[in-house]
Amino acid sequence: MNPLDLDTWIRHQRLLGVVAIFVGLGAWATEWAGMVYICPFCRAQRTVIVILGVLMLLPSPRHWLVRYLALVIGFFGAVVASYQHFMSWAKISKGEFAWGEQWYIHPFLLSGAALFIIIAQVWFITLSDSTRQAAEPDEAE
Repeated sequence: MNPLDLDTWIRHQRLLGVVAIFVGLGAWATEWAGMVYICPFCRAQRTVIVILGVLMLLPSPRHWLVRYLALVIGFFGAVVASYQHFMSWAKISKGEFAWGEQWYIHPFLLSGAALFIIIAQVWFITLSDSTRQAAEPDEAE
């Protein structure tokens, strides 16, 4: 298993979908437990990650309707994450940016991570059939 090989990731798409669902639900759990503040940007991003994770588990993730839904939902999530991330860049430009004590849950880092996750999920769902078929093991072997 080569983690830098696209075929490896394509073969494990459903596992990645399960991981995405756990990541999204885990993020929701931190809010429900009162460990993080209520943030509408974060809520939207974690919900999109969970929905795209569910789409990755569908029996036919290559269907045009699933791809379309993934693009619409993913685009929404990516725009929200980009906007939140850009707000931190604006603070950096103004000299007002501060990490705080709990730097590991700073919106700058979390929105950047959400952006990477959402784009990857949409990418896996919308990969062309020829790319997928090349990555899937041949049943004749």
